[in-house]
Amino acid sequence: MHIEYCNLCDHPEMAEKAAQWFHEKWKVPYEEYLTSINQSLCAQSAVPQWYIALSQGSIVGGLGVIENDFHNRKDLTPNVCAVYVEEPFRCRGIAGKLLALVCSDMKRRGISTLYLITDHTLLYERYGWSFLCMVQGDGEEGLTRMYVHEEA
Repeated sequence: MHIEYCNLCDHPEMAEKAAQWFHEKWKVPYEEYLTSINQSLCAQSAVPQWYIALSQGSIVGGLGVIENDFHNRKDLTPNVCAVYVEEPFRCRGIAGKLLALVCSDMKRRGISTLYLITDHTLLYERYGWSFLCMVQGDGEEGLTRMYVHEEA
């Protein structure tokens, strides 16, 4: 099965479809995703950026890079966010390839250190990320794991 990995900057025709897909996965309003994706299409800055994995024209995975992924450590920026792979496509390395793509693309744009928050353990370590600290998610009582990736 062939998977195509791309930055939405290279596929602006996918903006609305991607915004809807991310909204369905994370329940953040569609308009928020569309606004951020549209900013990435016309911005000269490195952030935000959005990436998707396609199989036969359908989105099967994706992630973004934003300034802050809704946590109290505003100094730890930018953040990889909204990492998701459709269940039938999991355990095939898609998340790893998306993470590698975002890390190399952001380094090319002058950003070598990225952060992300997650409840997962061991997933991100597999792809070169390191646990950094616990952070407070906006509006959340408990703490969330913060990871860092530094591209050499």
